[in-house]
Amino acid sequence: MRNNFEFLDLKAFLAVLELSSFNEAAKLLNLSPPALSRRIRALEEAIGAQLIERTTRRVGPTQIGREMMPLMRRLVDEFEESILSISDLGGRHRTQVRLASVPTAAFYFLPRVVQAFNTRYPGIRFRIMDLSANEGLEAVANGEVEFGINITGATRDDLIFTPLMEDPFVLACRRDHEFAGRTSLPWSALEGHPLIGVSKTSGNRAVLDRALAAAEKRPDLNWFYEVNHLSTSLGLVEAGLGMSVLPKLATPQREHPLIATVALEQPVVTRTIGVVERRGARLSPAAARFRDLLVNEWRSS
Repeated sequence: MRNNFEFLDLKAFLAVLELSSFNEAAKLLNLSPPALSRRIRALEEAIGAQLIERTTRRVGPTQIGREMMPLMRRLVDEFEESILSISDLGGRHRTQVRLASVPTAAFYFLPRVVQAFNTRYPGIRFRIMDLSANEGLEAVANGEVEFGINITGATRDDLIFTPLMEDPFVLACRRDHEFAGRTSLPWSALEGHPLIGVSKTSGNRAVLDRALAAAEKRPDLNWFYEVNHLSTSLGLVEAGLGMSVLPKLATPQREHPLIATVALEQPVVTRTIGVVERRGARLSPAAARFRDLLVNEWRSS
């Protein structure tokens, strides 16, 4: 039996149980699955007991593993917070977290996570680049930012993508439109109506086009207006120039006096939002801490 264990052994244990998957935990920690399994075995040898049960159907803690989880989470949290303090993060070194985000996530989700992080580490500055999906991927790949929040519209082999949520495409129309009172519509109902869409170079448009092309019956849509920014399409909707198809996260999050949203079905089309990191790169302590908070906050929301 080993008499000690490493910090990464604890993180491996918690990641496996939080994600209920060895493969997803390995991706999260930038480890190979065999390396992750060795970490778990090393911790179990140090503890002297089996901590995780793994079957063909599920991954879960043993009774001892369940009892150990709160202690291990506290150890990890206290150690990482101590590292931030010892490194004088947020002090005279003026540490900065650099990330790129698709604009919708930057506007609707990031502020509350940044606020929670700043409460714990008030001196750490942020550089948030609100970029298109393709530009954001490039910023991560070339090291301009440490990680990004992006969609799966354009994946690259040199990047790692950790999914966080599904964001469905919906219809936005004026409240005086005939569709405004509907809760859902098939895509075929949009045929013949002037639609407002984002540029064909957009990651959102790529996701949408691929999904509709694979549909059993592809709708014949009239993309009458093309814009670069989703917010512009909402302005055109307000003016009564047409209806817009856009991700739900980009629509007004509260009751809007002029705009109504309607779910689109047959098929349901979604984009996957997640964290993008450069393969093989190591995040700074501050960025790693913020990334973990971001993932936990988003998955619990």
